[in-house]
Amino acid sequence: MILIKNGRVIDPKTGFDQVADVLIQDKKIIRIAKDLEEEDAEIIDASNLIVAPGLIDIHVHFREPGQTHKETIHTGALSAARGGFTTVVMMANTKPILSSPEVLAETLKLANEEKIHIKSVASITKDFDGQHLTDFDTLLVAGAVGFSDDGIPLSDSGVLHEALKKAKKTDSLLSIHEEDPNLVDTLGINEGEVAHQCGLTGATKVAEYSMIARDAMLALDTQARLHIQHLSAGESVDVVRFAQKMGAKVSAEVTPQHFSLTEQAVLEMGTNAKLNPPLRQTKDIAKILEGLKDNTISVIATDHAPHTHEEKNVALAKAPSGMIGLETSLQLGLTHLVAPGHLELIQLLEKMTVNPAKLYGFDAGYLAEGGPADITIFDAKNTYKVDENFDSKASNSPFIGQELLGQVKYTLCSGEIVYHS
Repeated sequence: MILIKNGRVIDPKTGFDQVADVLIQDKKIIRIAKDLEEEDAEIIDASNLIVAPGLIDIHVHFREPGQTHKETIHTGALSAARGGFTTVVMMANTKPILSSPEVLAETLKLANEEKIHIKSVASITKDFDGQHLTDFDTLLVAGAVGFSDDGIPLSDSGVLHEALKKAKKTDSLLSIHEEDPNLVDTLGINEGEVAHQCGLTGATKVAEYSMIARDAMLALDTQARLHIQHLSAGESVDVVRFAQKMGAKVSAEVTPQHFSLTEQAVLEMGTNAKLNPPLRQTKDIAKILEGLKDNTISVIATDHAPHTHEEKNVALAKAPSGMIGLETSLQLGLTHLVAPGHLELIQLLEKMTVNPAKLYGFDAGYLAEGGPADITIFDAKNTYKVDENFDSKASNSPFIGQELLGQVKYTLCSGEIVYHS
């Protein structure tokens, strides 16, 4: 038994928000009430701390199989637990790509050895070829929770239309990377003033929002569920909102980096701020904030993308895009969304717990008697300086050296303490 005492217990699913105790036994929450006592329980004193559902990240890259010099499923799990995450969804761009039931099953076997819940999508097309659809039925049986060719846009509208029809038939979620390659020169940097200062032509915003518009209409036609990954442009928010009002089953996520930084970060932090999609402009962040407030954007996800120091320590145009994000995600939400008053704390937690759980139908993201004992306990007011001592194998973060709000104190998964600061 574990008894969490005197914390501010917040459940975004029901709106519960009060100081209470939480009693845990056999992987479940058995009581939520004031002044609980249990002689045999291990006590966690959560006074002045937030007790919330374990965070859920539906967009991570753990690089295994094939790229374990960047990250492994084990180091990714450690990084997630330190960030307060108890459930994550891995992407399929491993080596080999998760296109077959055999490779997927072997990967999930490794994932199941970890102390947090690690799920995975499979690829939409075979080996990301953009043309030949994978066997959705057999991959779902093998354990896939959805499908994504993340990192590679589906340029062929006919292929995506067929994929959406298959997704509708199997009641599965397609998550897609929206970026028309014909409208992009250098990936990872916004087309504009900063790119030009660096002597580059970058990635246009229209490359993103034009594909979202096309694909949202295909989703409307099929009535399949389509999830827009790591939206970055202000116009993209408007397009998603429009499609939702038309009746398309379209959802969207944003990463913490895309509401926290602008393209100027590339000049200050170099390749660690080279991301795909790229960091945009202040006016884009303003639209993203509107989308978060009105729930056009229902999910915050990290796109945790580890790379080695050697891979990032090259010229901007040659460096891979991406950054690690699991260990700074909650803090960036507290710093850039809650502290300035853009979102209430319970709204931030909703986008990091119950909303992503709903997309995939996970029994997670809430606190209730009889529910799973997946919990994060954090100090929402403490400030700390981000350093390079991550539990991730990588340290490619543009936030190193920044002061952020918030610190995870405990992460519990299935009733077990999996992280303690």
